[in-house]
Amino acid sequence: MLGGLGLLAGMLLIAEGRRWLPPDPPSFTPAQDAGEPAFWAPVRDTRPGEPARKIAEDLIAPPPLDPSGIERIEPRPPLGELGLAPRPKTPMPRETLLFRPVATSSAVFEAMGRTVAISGTTDIDPGRTCTFDNTAWPCGQRARAAFNAWLRGRALKCLLPSDADRFAIAAPCALGKQDVGAWLVSNGWAMAAPAGIYGKAEAVAREARMGIFGPPQ
Repeated sequence: MLGGLGLLAGMLLIAEGRRWLPPDPPSFTPAQDAGEPAFWAPVRDTRPGEPARKIAEDLIAPPPLDPSGIERIEPRPPLGELGLAPRPKTPMPRETLLFRPVATSSAVFEAMGRTVAISGTTDIDPGRTCTFDNTAWPCGQRARAAFNAWLRGRALKCLLPSDADRFAIAAPCALGKQDVGAWLVSNGWAMAAPAGIYGKAEAVAREARMGIFGPPQ
């Protein structure tokens, strides 16, 4: 209908000798056109660049420090018991029966998958050779044989920690009521460890020429 009215108005203007021109379409800026997003071209700064000016350098940068003037103080005590790190729990040793022990040297045996050295003693290597009155003899092998002969496969009672299965360990052991370390050292088939409890027993064995301190056996 509007098109028809425009055409009729144009015909009337032409009839009167004047030319009719349609009005210009309205202009829309990107902000006015709600159907299309507004895109703006970035504005480039054409001014000559200048370096940033440093302000208060002595306040921004830390001042130089002399390490000789630094004093380390003790840390403050914790505010309460909750701040203390817990102490690691040490497994308590317990008496363990080890059946069918086999001596691997004069003071070391294996039993039930464990390797135990008799604490307080110094082992005699099986390959060691002793000399008595200019006569050499295999005292290391003899000491291991004497230990095996005394054990005779009987069970030993040892104080072992709960994690003793993972590694060899030194532990006190007893065969019945007999201290294994005391028997070995006093008979000369092992030596006392430095600062151990079997020092007097070794002195007696040396004086009596027992075991490795005596003649070939």
